[in-house]
Amino acid sequence: MPFDHNDHYHRLLLRKLPPHGRTALDIGCGTGRFARRLAERGYEVDALDPSAEVIAEAEAVGGGPRYRQADVTALDLPEGHYDVISCLASLHHMPFDTVTRLRAALAPGGTLLVLGCYAGMTSWDVVASPANAAARVAVYATERLRGTHTPPLKPPVAPPDMRLPRIRAEAARLLPGSRVRQLLFWRYLLTYHRPAGS
Repeated sequence: MPFDHNDHYHRLLLRKLPPHGRTALDIGCGTGRFARRLAERGYEVDALDPSAEVIAEAEAVGGGPRYRQADVTALDLPEGHYDVISCLASLHHMPFDTVTRLRAALAPGGTLLVLGCYAGMTSWDVVASPANAAARVAVYATERLRGTHTPPLKPPVAPPDMRLPRIRAEAARLLPGSRVRQLLFWRYLLTYHRPAGS
């Protein structure tokens, strides 16, 4: 089924962008859909993913970002450089304390946006299950009627191992002033703004 939980939240993430941002880093960019949306808004985008296959597909589409096959945990990120750092459904593939390296790479006044996945079940997931099924059927039926259904390339995935309470606690410890908001479809949104004078 073609309904993508991460794509569903692109508009929410775009509303969180700082008003005068110019540089962006998209971590775990996959085939580049969100990186291209950042580029459409005028950002100079560095887009990273450890999978050669999805980077090849992203480069084939193009659209402005600078794509690179890389593991962000092994890179020396430029300190204080990026106005926006986005990380969609990829933080659980790396140690959670990687957020401290991302914080250091933010420019003063910059914004970190993590659309993350959590382990376990919450009361929200009772609502998410039927909503997920309905959304998948609706998107699939629409694409079949239009004749546009093509199975998308999916990057490698791993199950998350941190539950939401621990994510909130670690975010508060490592990113003071950050906010973690639970979303439908087994996702959370972590937002952090680096103070302008720091």
